[in-house]
Amino acid sequence: MLIRISAFPTALLAVLALAACNPASPTGPNSGAPASQTDLAAPQPYLTPETSVTAGGLQKREPDTCKAVEYVSVLGQPAAQIATLGITKPYRVVEWRGVEDQVYNPQRVVFRLDARGNVYNIDCG
Repeated sequence: MLIRISAFPTALLAVLALAACNPASPTGPNSGAPASQTDLAAPQPYLTPETSVTAGGLQKREPDTCKAVEYVSVLGQPAAQIATLGITKPYRVVEWRGVEDQVYNPQRVVFRLDARGNVYNIDCG
C-alpha cells in the first residue's frame, strides 16, 4: 500500500511533464489542413546567374563554361523539348526534388524540372 501511494505523485508528475511538451494547436481557417496542389506556387523559370571564380572545392566554378545560355529557349517548356535541342555535349535532367550526385562537370549542362515537369533552371555542373 505504501508503494502505491508514493508511486502516484511520481506518475502524476510524469504525466504533467509530458503534457507540457505538447505544442499548442494551431488556430485559423487552414489549421491542420494539408495544402492542395493548387496552393503550391510553381517555381519561376530562371537561368543561374554568372558567378565569380573563387577558390575552394575540388574544381572552380566558372561562369557558363557549358554555354547554358544557348538553351534558354526551353525555359518554362516541358522536358520533352530538351531532346529537340540536338545537344552533343554531356547534359543531365534533374526531376523535381530528384536525387543528384555531387560530381561537378563544368562542361555538362544541367536542366532542372519543376513539379509539373517543365524546365525551370539551366546551369552547368
